[in-house]
Amino acid sequence: MSKEDIKEQKINIELDQETAEGTYSNLAIINHSVSEFILDFISLMPGAPKAKVKARIILSPQHAKRLQNALGDNIKRFEQSNGKIKNEEQPQIPLNFGPTGEA
Repeated sequence: MSKEDIKEQKINIELDQETAEGTYSNLAIINHSVSEFILDFISLMPGAPKAKVKARIILSPQHAKRLQNALGDNIKRFEQSNGKIKNEEQPQIPLNFGPTGEA
């Protein structure tokens, strides 16, 4: 589906109040298989020995790639308007989820 096809389609997207408020996350754990990417969003409190997954999003590889591109584009525009985002060092967090990536 081309961008022109998407622009011609009208999609009615609903956003209820609870979802609109959002969920805070300061840690993302990313796992993948041959057919999907799993993104777990976690709110990790300093000094707390335990944290809960607040949201899990499962994406096809194609959607994961589009998300990567869209996020990269948005970060680039943000930095053009607001300056470079500092990548502050994060403490190592021992996680036992298998092969993962952190964000």
